[in-house]
Amino acid sequence: MNRIKKTAGKIIKKIVDSFVGTGLDQNMVKASVGAAKDERREMSDAVRALAAEGCVLLKNDNALPLNKEEEIAVFGRTQFDWFYVGYGSGGNVNAPYKINLIDGMINAGAAYNRELADTYKNWISVPVNAADEGWWGHWPFSHPEMPLDPSLVKKAAETSGTAVCVIGRAAGEDRDNKLKKGSYYLTDEELSMLKAVTDAFEKTVVILDVGNIIDMSWTAQFGDRISAILVAWLGGMESGNAVCDVLYGAVSPSGKLPDTIAEKYTDYLSSAFFGGKKFNRYSEDIFVGYRYFDAHPEKVLWRFGYGLSYTSFEIQQSSGPDYDAESGRFSVSVTVKNTGKAAGKEVVRLYCRQCPGRLAKAVRVLVGFAKTIIIAPGESNTVNITFDRKYIASFDEALHAFVIERGQYVFELQTDSPSGAGFVQIGTYDCEEEIVVERCRTLFFSGPELKKRILDELPEGINYDGDKGIVFEDVRSSREKLDDFISQLSLEELEALTRGHGMMDSPLGTPGNAGVLGGILPSLREKGVRPVTCADGPAGLRLKKYAALMPCGTALAASWNETLVSDLHRLIAEEMDVYGVDMQLSPGMNIHRNPLCGRNFEYFSEDPVLSGKTGAAVVRGVQSAGRSSCPKHFACNNQETKRNTNDSRLYERALREIYLRNFEITVKEASPLAIMTSYNKVNGVWSHYSYDLATTVLRSEWGFSGLVITDWWMRRSRSPEFPKLRDNAYRVRAGVDVLMPGNMSRVRRKYVSDGTLLKTIGKSGGITPGEIQQSARRVLELILALDKNK
Repeated sequence: MNRIKKTAGKIIKKIVDSFVGTGLDQNMVKASVGAAKDERREMSDAVRALAAEGCVLLKNDNALPLNKEEEIAVFGRTQFDWFYVGYGSGGNVNAPYKINLIDGMINAGAAYNRELADTYKNWISVPVNAADEGWWGHWPFSHPEMPLDPSLVKKAAETSGTAVCVIGRAAGEDRDNKLKKGSYYLTDEELSMLKAVTDAFEKTVVILDVGNIIDMSWTAQFGDRISAILVAWLGGMESGNAVCDVLYGAVSPSGKLPDTIAEKYTDYLSSAFFGGKKFNRYSEDIFVGYRYFDAHPEKVLWRFGYGLSYTSFEIQQSSGPDYDAESGRFSVSVTVKNTGKAAGKEVVRLYCRQCPGRLAKAVRVLVGFAKTIIIAPGESNTVNITFDRKYIASFDEALHAFVIERGQYVFELQTDSPSGAGFVQIGTYDCEEEIVVERCRTLFFSGPELKKRILDELPEGINYDGDKGIVFEDVRSSREKLDDFISQLSLEELEALTRGHGMMDSPLGTPGNAGVLGGILPSLREKGVRPVTCADGPAGLRLKKYAALMPCGTALAASWNETLVSDLHRLIAEEMDVYGVDMQLSPGMNIHRNPLCGRNFEYFSEDPVLSGKTGAAVVRGVQSAGRSSCPKHFACNNQETKRNTNDSRLYERALREIYLRNFEITVKEASPLAIMTSYNKVNGVWSHYSYDLATTVLRSEWGFSGLVITDWWMRRSRSPEFPKLRDNAYRVRAGVDVLMPGNMSRVRRKYVSDGTLLKTIGKSGGITPGEIQQSARRVLELILALDKNK
C-alpha cells in the first residue's frame, strides 16, 4: 500500500508540474488535484464498502473474526494471484491499483506468517509457475496450486493456531466453466492443501475468491475441521482490504447468497440442458434455483438468501402486509433488533408462500427485501418493503395473462442460523376470487400472426423537406422542432443514425471506447448531432485509461444493498463524465440459470426480483449523474458456448416470470435510456431481430421509450415474414434501433454502411421511411436526454 501511495504521489506531482509556466494559478491547480484525490478516495471507499457487504459467511465455528495480534498462516497461491474480477468486456478494466489478500492484511496491521507468504511469493515468481492469464475466450479457470511440503505446514502450525486457505476461480466471457477439476471442482492439490492444513491447525478458515458458484461437496469431507467459510466473490480493486475488513471484524458480514448451493451439479434441473451447441431446452420451466429446491431441501447445502453475521438479530415487530387495491401494491413494515454483541446490518427477505391451484407453482417466491442500517447491540431499525401484486401472480398461457388464483397466500421472512435457513410467518392475503392482474399480448416470434401485427403497427413517416437550416441546438431549446429537424435529414444521414461508427475504439470517442453512435457522419456533426461514446461494463469503464475496478455483479447482488449499489454507480457516472463516456454497457441482467455459465460473474442472481432491483439500483446511480446505463443482454443469454447461434427454447410462462421479469423491474423502476439485445436466439429468432421482444414486450407492454441497440455485431439473416428484408432492414423493422459497433463483421475495420437497410426503401414489401426515422428519432432523443443537464 505504501508503494501505491508513493506512485500516486509521483503521478500527482507530475500533474501539478505540468501546469507550471501555463499562467494558471498554482494554488488553484493544487486545489483541483486535491479534489481529484478526494474523489478517488471516495471511489475507493465505495468499492471497498460494497465488496465487504457482498461477502457471504457460510460457516463460522467461532473462528471469525480474527485477532490482528495473532499470527495467521495463509495458504494458497491466490493470496497473491487474486482474481479481482472476471475476464472479457465485463472485466478488463485498467485499474489504478489492486489489493490482494496479503496487501489487505498488511494494510490492516494484522500479523501473518511472513516466511510462509515468502515461500508462495518465491514459488509463483518462477516463470514456469507464473499465472497464465490466457487470451480472449481462453481465460484460465484457475491457477495451479503450489504443492505443499508437509514440513512447511508443520512449521507454520508451530507459530499459528489458525490457518486461512484461499481458493480462487476465474470467470470469463465467451466460454463457460467446465465440470472439471480446477473449474467447477477443486483440484487434487487444493484438496491436499485442505487436508494437510486441517490436520495440522486447530482452526481453518476457507476463503472463496470466485465469480460463480462452485462445487462445495468437499465441505462434507472435512466437516468440523473447517471452522469458517467466507465467500468473497470477485471484489474489484479493493478486494484484499474488503475481505480483511470482514476477517478482522471491522465489518460484520451481511451478505446473503444470490444463488442456491446444491449438493451436486446434477441437482440443478438446468444441468439436463446446458451447453448445447445448437439449442438448450429450458425444461425446468419456472423452477429455477430455490423455486425448485424449496420442494427438495435435502439437495441443498446452502439456500438462496443465506448468510451469517457476527451478531444476531430478531424480528421485533412487523405490520402488514397491507394491500392497496387502487395501486395493486402490498406494503410491509419490519423492525429488526440487534440481540448480539457486535454492530451489524441485516437483510430483511420477504417471501410469499404460494397456494396450490391449477397452475404449478414454486413453494415460495421472493417478493421484496430491504437492508437495515448498521444496528448497534440492543438497538433496532425499521425497514419498509412494497411490492406489486404481479410478484405473487402466475402467468397463465391459456389466458395470456398474469393471474392470482383463489386461495390463501402466506408472507414469510427468511431467517438464518448456523444450521440453516428458516422462515417466520408474518401475515396472509386471502384471494376470494381469481384476479386477472395483467393481460399480455400473445408472443408469436414468427409467422403470419406476427406479420399482421407488424404491418398494423408500422409508424407513420415524416415527409422529407430538404435542408431548412435547423441545427440540433435549436431542438435542444425547443423539443417541438425535433420533427422539423428529422424532416431535413437525408436517407444517408438517417441510415447512419441506425448504426455505430464501425469497429471498437472509434477515433470519434475516448481511446479504448467500445463504440460510438449518433453523430458518426461529418454532415450530422455539422448539424450539431454529436457522437455518443460507449464504454464496456459492468465492472467499471473499459478504456485505455485508469478507471475504478468494481466488485463483480454477483458480489453486488450478494450485498442486497440497493443504496450502496446506486451510490457506487453515481461515482462511476462521474468518472464517465471526466473521461467523456456517455453510456456504460451495464448492468448485466441475465439470470443465473446454471452455475457453469461463464458470465454469471457479470450477472446478479438466480432470482428475477433480486436481479431486477439490483439492476435498477445500477441504472439509478449512473443516470442520476446525467449518463446512460444500458442493461443487457435482452434476453436469455444464459450460456456462452456457441452464444451467437444457440437457441434458448422455453415456454412463455418461464420467459415472462423468470427471464424477462428482472428486465421489467429495471425498466419500470429506473427507466434506463438504453437496452442491449443478446447474441442468442429466443424460440428460434435472434433477439436482435425479435419484434416480440424489442417492440411487443419492451415497448408496448412495459412502456419503454429508450434506445435498443444490438450486442457487438449480429448474425446475418432474412426476415421470414418479409423476405425482401434482411440484416439491418430486418433489425430496424423489429424495433432494434442501432447496430453496434456499426458493421456486420469484426474482421475488418469499416466505417461505411453495408447497404442492407436502404436497399428496399420505397419498394413493395420493403422498409419504410417511418421505421428508419423512428430509430433515428430515438438516437436523437437519447442525445437530448444526455445533454439536458449540461
